[in-house]
Amino acid sequence: MNAQLLREIDALHAQLCEGLADPKRIALLYTLRDGETTVNQLAEILGLPQATVSRHLKILRERNLVNARRDGMNVYYALMNVKVVDALDLLRQVLNDNLLRSATLAQALG
Repeated sequence: MNAQLLREIDALHAQLCEGLADPKRIALLYTLRDGETTVNQLAEILGLPQATVSRHLKILRERNLVNARRDGMNVYYALMNVKVVDALDLLRQVLNDNLLRSATLAQALG
């Protein structure tokens, strides 16, 4: 693969990961795993202000992680690709492995 294309792919990858770099956005993605939902419903489920949810959804939309569908007065949000939640689950497995390794090391030193 040519070097310029690899740099562009790396930049897109980083941009996507920036979209995941906030606990509220991760919670939004996990909530959307259950199906499309409105901003108000997401705000209620997550106990967040509607403005905060809207701001985070905008970032997720810009990174093509969620899409929006207008129906009358409501806008419904859904995952663009369910594989993003699979990726988050995999990252949580890595996190769990790291925590177990740290706990084992702490016990050995303690």
